[in-house]
Amino acid sequence: MNNNTFEKLQYNELKEIVKSYCVSGLGRELIDKLEPSINIKTVQRRLKETSEAKTLLNITSHIPLEGLFNIKDNIEKIEKGGILEGEELTIVSNFLRGCRRIKQYMMDKEGYAPMLSSYSKNISELKSVEEEINNSIKGNTVDSSASKELRRIRRLIESTEGKIEEKLNKFLTSSGNKKYIQEFYISKRNDRYVIPIKATYKNEVAGTIVDTSSKGSTVFIEPSSISKLNIELICLKSEEAAEVYQILSYLTGLVYESLRDIKINLELMAEYDMVFAKGKYSKAIDGMEPKINHYGYTKILKGKHPLLTGNIVPLDIEIGDSYRSLIITGPNAGGKTVVLKTLGLLTLALQSGFHVSCQEGTEISIFEKIFVDIGDNQSLENSLSTFSSHVNNIAKILKESNKSTMLLFDEIGTGTEPNEGAGLAISILEEFYHMGCITTASTHYGEIKKFGENHPHFQNACMKFNQETLEPLYKLIIGKSGESNALWIAKKMGIKNSVINRAKEYIDKKDYNYNLISESKIKVEKVYEEENNAEKDYEYKIGDKVRLLDHKDFGIIYKEKDEFNNVKVLFENKIMVVNSKRLELSIKAQELYPKDYDLNSLFTSYKERKLEKDIERGSKKALKKIQKEIRKK
Repeated sequence: MNNNTFEKLQYNELKEIVKSYCVSGLGRELIDKLEPSINIKTVQRRLKETSEAKTLLNITSHIPLEGLFNIKDNIEKIEKGGILEGEELTIVSNFLRGCRRIKQYMMDKEGYAPMLSSYSKNISELKSVEEEINNSIKGNTVDSSASKELRRIRRLIESTEGKIEEKLNKFLTSSGNKKYIQEFYISKRNDRYVIPIKATYKNEVAGTIVDTSSKGSTVFIEPSSISKLNIELICLKSEEAAEVYQILSYLTGLVYESLRDIKINLELMAEYDMVFAKGKYSKAIDGMEPKINHYGYTKILKGKHPLLTGNIVPLDIEIGDSYRSLIITGPNAGGKTVVLKTLGLLTLALQSGFHVSCQEGTEISIFEKIFVDIGDNQSLENSLSTFSSHVNNIAKILKESNKSTMLLFDEIGTGTEPNEGAGLAISILEEFYHMGCITTASTHYGEIKKFGENHPHFQNACMKFNQETLEPLYKLIIGKSGESNALWIAKKMGIKNSVINRAKEYIDKKDYNYNLISESKIKVEKVYEEENNAEKDYEYKIGDKVRLLDHKDFGIIYKEKDEFNNVKVLFENKIMVVNSKRLELSIKAQELYPKDYDLNSLFTSYKERKLEKDIERGSKKALKKIQKEIRKK
């Protein structure tokens, strides 16, 4: 498989839909990494898992997947020697509880889901670690009950804070202090208890200035009466922090000791999340587990494209038994491309373990490789036309294909001369047939249809089309060639009958009409030619705006044509000589500037024009300046 196949068939968009049914980042991460498997046993296991998950979802409305947090970052932090904070330990505890609940739920589901039930036997119940964390961490912080020492320290802190508040309240209510106090409340600055004091009295209150207000009108003083208590409180806080660290270290150590079991649990819970997301997706689309094989046979009954919504016309298609190549014909916008994409995407979905929206009796082959050539791959960067880009893509596909390859080609051979394109397409299809590939291709070329009719291992199919309403019916009919209906559509769209009839004659007899064009058209063309020649013979004038063909930019005529048909042009502040044939008139000077406009001002600066006028009026200063310039030279 390659990224082009995934992009053209919108495989990643399908994964995004399935991913939306996950309850955690664990499952979403697995689906992001998921790719179609080429191993039939792996595909069978994946489909079986999805079927069992869907069965469990049908018999119970709730799967206990809560608590499936992605704790990979927490594990990585422990492995690097870090200590988990209270919030991180709570997440680990919730994850362990989620593992325990899933194990309990799955253990008695062996009759409904033997495979999924067996996975639960590998889940480790780490209830002791879970309980230790829950007993020590409450509300994401270390609880006082975590240790006797922590309980003692916090009681002393509470007692000391009570004494401090009592003394500060006495300070606030003392009549002798009222004139000093800015605001009558107890504040904290830098983790120290303080009183807001008017700045003008800062030297009259015994204590330590801890902080000052932004305007400087208030100072926050720690009264000397509580200094000793504040120091005691700071020491107690340090003891508390050290004890909390010891408890967090102990709990982190418990998690570290169980890290191997936790990692296994993490993988299993991610798998459960992904599998149940597949089951929920299957329920949503009324999906089913089809029969599978690895020898190229595919039979889809009433299949629906996973990304289409609304009233979808289901697809019936069969390939890989009596014929290994299918040629689809029919009108534009008739659904040929949708058929190719449906066939490809359903195959990718199956190999990823997704159920497909089909009827019973559907059988789909798995392939080692799936290649597509769908859409306009024109590349401006590599100078590739649409045809060249398609051929370039097919050349790569030819090199990489083998007998376990599905090929999907949309409008093969188009973009060049029809006879050559059809011949090349037939040769390519034949080559892929000899390689043992399973090929489905759409085309408008009659030669390819004829080849499909005559080849014993090719089959033609067509898309139905309502000729009365011009509506495509999006229904594939195998064993019948279709028409492009170009003339029918043209007639319905209002093209004259005479044009339609003449087109039919051209198609049938190849006898083309070479009648001469009318006199009126000749006259129009002659007038156009005369005007065009007149423009070519135009004599460029000073001030004309012209386009320099070699530079693809504009300039101004500085000097008119000489005997060698060269003119001088002001371009990017420089005067350059250009042959008149390399110029194209943009705007004539008479249209560009007012009457009597001094065209010399276009080519000389303000200083130069001023100097000329000064010389004309006999300015001594200007003459001295010129003499000075001459002496320098």
